[in-house]
Amino acid sequence: MATVTLPQGQTSPRDDAISLHKAFKGFGCDTAAVINILAHRDATQRAHIRHEYKTMYSEDLNKRLSSELSGNTKKALLLWMPDPATRDATIVRQALTAADLGAATEVICSRTPSQIAQFKQIYFSIFGTHLEHDVGRHTSGDLKNLLVAYVITARYEGLEFDRSAAERDAKALYKAGEKRLGTDERTFVEIFTGRSRAHLNAVSSAYESMYGTSLRKAVKKETSGNFRHGLLTIAECADHPGRYFAKVAHKAMKGLGTDDSTLLRVVVTRAEIDMMYVKIAYQNKYGKSLNEAVRSETSGNYRAFLLALLGH
Repeated sequence: MATVTLPQGQTSPRDDAISLHKAFKGFGCDTAAVINILAHRDATQRAHIRHEYKTMYSEDLNKRLSSELSGNTKKALLLWMPDPATRDATIVRQALTAADLGAATEVICSRTPSQIAQFKQIYFSIFGTHLEHDVGRHTSGDLKNLLVAYVITARYEGLEFDRSAAERDAKALYKAGEKRLGTDERTFVEIFTGRSRAHLNAVSSAYESMYGTSLRKAVKKETSGNFRHGLLTIAECADHPGRYFAKVAHKAMKGLGTDDSTLLRVVVTRAEIDMMYVKIAYQNKYGKSLNEAVRSETSGNYRAFLLALLGH
């Protein structure tokens, strides 16, 4: 469930474009007015506003936002403007070219097969290259094998699974990891990229009942780096995406300083999808609301924008 609150009744993209243009005029930008409009419009409405703005003022709204805003407010709003699939394609492209493999791994491994199919298509139309080609170019070793397989393999998205097949996979993973000296990473890649979320959950349950330890603990013990990060992301999103993103957000705000690029990525990318579940998971696990945490870790217009997306 999304947390973005939309105005009651019909909104006019033309009126919104006029209001935004007014907010940009004069000395300094009325950032609060910009947030008040854009944080309360869905992807379709934002696309219509952008189209109207271009028609009326012969100027790209994103370019104007980029010149009027600064810092994390600018980053967050520009990330918010596209639809989810275009946003994912852009995040992955930027992460790969900036060698931020953690962010690329998070986005790829947390998405459903249909979400990946959508953003692969858009990735090609925007950048003129196939996603798997760029992933292969910017990564190496086990991580490359995992990510390339994850974006090219078609996976079932339903809830049915074969219990005996799940037990066979659990046995294969045990043989490939904890049972032997060294790890057979190929088996982990094959199972984690080739099975549905429902099936992987059944594999996790079978693994625990057969070997007395969780599959996630085995992954942590047997693998490392972004390869481990990718496997854990796949397993945790198969189980409960909301809990996974609650953990990512918490980690971004933990300790001294805030990892704003991760925090704003989580809030912006989940706000229209399942942020309500992320918020519930956060409250259950950490004993305080995600809104409270964001309020205490951020400030100014950046804080106002994130809280608006969180349904404050």
